[in-house]
Amino acid sequence: MASNKRDFYTTLGVFRDATLEEIKRAYFDAAQRLHPDKNVAAGETEMFLEAQQAYEVLSNPKRRSLYDATLPPEIKENSPVVYEFLYSRSNLVRITEPQLLYVLLEIGSREKAGEIKAPPLNICLVLDCSTSMQGEKIDMVKSAAITLIRSLRPQDVFSVVAFSDRAEVMIPAAINWAQNKQENRIYQIQTSGATEIFQGLEAGLNEVKRSLDPARINHIILLTDGHTYGDEQSCFQLAEEAARLNIGITGLGVGHEWNDIFLDTLASRTGGSSAYISKPKDIEKILVEKFHTLSAMFADDVTLEYREQAGARLNYAFRIQPEGGGITLDSPAHLGPIAREAPLKVLFEFVIDPDAVDGHEEVSLLEGAIKVSLTANPAPVAPIRANLSRSVTADSSASRPPTAILSALSRLTLYRMQERARASAEAGEFSAASRHLQNLATHLLSRGESALAKTALMEAESLERMHAFSDSGNKELKYRTRALLLDEGPKEKRR
Repeated sequence: MASNKRDFYTTLGVFRDATLEEIKRAYFDAAQRLHPDKNVAAGETEMFLEAQQAYEVLSNPKRRSLYDATLPPEIKENSPVVYEFLYSRSNLVRITEPQLLYVLLEIGSREKAGEIKAPPLNICLVLDCSTSMQGEKIDMVKSAAITLIRSLRPQDVFSVVAFSDRAEVMIPAAINWAQNKQENRIYQIQTSGATEIFQGLEAGLNEVKRSLDPARINHIILLTDGHTYGDEQSCFQLAEEAARLNIGITGLGVGHEWNDIFLDTLASRTGGSSAYISKPKDIEKILVEKFHTLSAMFADDVTLEYREQAGARLNYAFRIQPEGGGITLDSPAHLGPIAREAPLKVLFEFVIDPDAVDGHEEVSLLEGAIKVSLTANPAPVAPIRANLSRSVTADSSASRPPTAILSALSRLTLYRMQERARASAEAGEFSAASRHLQNLATHLLSRGESALAKTALMEAESLERMHAFSDSGNKELKYRTRALLLDEGPKEKRR
């Protein structure tokens, strides 16, 4: 008979065979996050007390032993999520060269999309209002913000911060602000000054923290058209604080003068993503799409805590869906959200050293745990054990990779081509970078992406002549090939 009691191991987010040190660390993290002195969100005081009770039992060997005797068997089907690891190869081979191995993680909801309640939002728009945003850009931003205000539900929390070289809270975080007052505040936004992103992010984070609630999607949407100078590390530290609080960050860059590497890194540290808005008229469309995406989440973040194993290196990780994006490989790695209607898919690339297979029957790739933060249900979810390994044989014959792996690799190929071109250019290997782009153009043409293929060829020529990408072409290739990750097949020829 199933027990209705809360599982103390799940409460702390550890496995049943966790060491005392792991239990202590998990309790410390929970106490930092949930302590009533720092958090006033509904339900978090009770969760703190539950974590405290769990620690008091599990940190005492005698009490833990008695408690373990009362636990029912772990049943995978009780979890609200379903998951699968797929490998590109059934085994590794004893050879004297490094080997590549791909692992695809698919993780989604056990429930049907229609049965999952749409979560309330706690969103802050952080808007660049520096001088460069004047004219059509700021007009489109104001129009987009008003559209979002008019789409809010009664349970949603919404705030707006305008920043240049200082930040101003235009709309404080609150539920059911009078709509006309909110719109009037948007109309008052003016452009001036330079771009200092940390000023805006710090004010935005403070607004989200005012209404922080584990039952909400807590998120910052940053929109900028320029570089920030001298405060990048402060922005990254703020992103790490946001990640600890389960607050996501999305970066939206307008035009071609902003720093895509900075925005990508900033967002990825929270499991978020960045996007490119090439024309001001598209600002409203992209913002509204992002708002709807946040409203359709099942889990707002999935993290991977891991330890690499001797001879096996995690070389690369990329989120295929719901939104394509690179993943920062520091542990814990924020893999991103799970949408209600589609699983999270992440492709991992491992490099296996020859020493790891020499004289061994099995190679351990990675040991760790996957943790899921469910939005609609703030109660903890039992962690998923992520111990990845492959057997070793002397037979070099290989079975065909699973279709899902082949599809993921095929869809990622175009994006990685432009990555290799960028890496070669940064290393001063401009002829190699140009060849990568010419190869990319060939593949794009085969998919019917003639306009993007033309951009690739123009950038290849620029690299040969000028030894540099153009700012606009660089971003076009990066974000348009990333967008193709969500396309399932070749397109008809586009204009």
